[in-house]
Amino acid sequence: MADADKTRQALLEAAYEEIYRNGFQAASLNTILERTGVTKGALYHHFSSKQKLGYAVIDEIISQKLDREWLTPIQQPGHPIDVMIDVIQLAGQQITSQQIDQGCPLNNLAQEMSPIDPGFRQRIDHLYRKWQQSIEKLLRDGQQDATVKASIDPADAALFILASLEGCMGIAKNAQSIDELKRCAQGLFGYLDSLRC
Repeated sequence: MADADKTRQALLEAAYEEIYRNGFQAASLNTILERTGVTKGALYHHFSSKQKLGYAVIDEIISQKLDREWLTPIQQPGHPIDVMIDVIQLAGQQITSQQIDQGCPLNNLAQEMSPIDPGFRQRIDHLYRKWQQSIEKLLRDGQQDATVKASIDPADAALFILASLEGCMGIAKNAQSIDELKRCAQGLFGYLDSLRC
């Protein structure tokens, strides 16, 4: 990777951490510069504004995390409901106390920025749609294999599952409790089991 690319990546990763910790509006460019050792001029060479930096964090960092942690794992072979439950359980096992305290980075930005910035809203909506469509495909494939009830609407069910995942994270964040996350996940597992043929 060229030096310029390394600098850009370092800025993105530091910006992600700063935004995740403090929110976009309170995120400090000075803190990002201190963490990376990059000059302000170099930052503006790669990102013309704080807003553009925030957009890139969604497009590149959060999007990659979503692919790595959710979209790719649910493509694994197996019974669709078992696959979905396994992916959720694995995410629960890997979650840190910091992630419980700070919540879902995508949901945080949706709550903070979507009402006030169309660019953030469009990018966040794009990722939510990708997430929803990946769950929907899993359920449709299950219907074709006769492992998921034919009576359900996969799009509606996928939206409900995604909303439940994000809602569980929001409740756990507010309570600062992984136990609340586990309780919420048990409810979601019961719903997923109800979708089996």
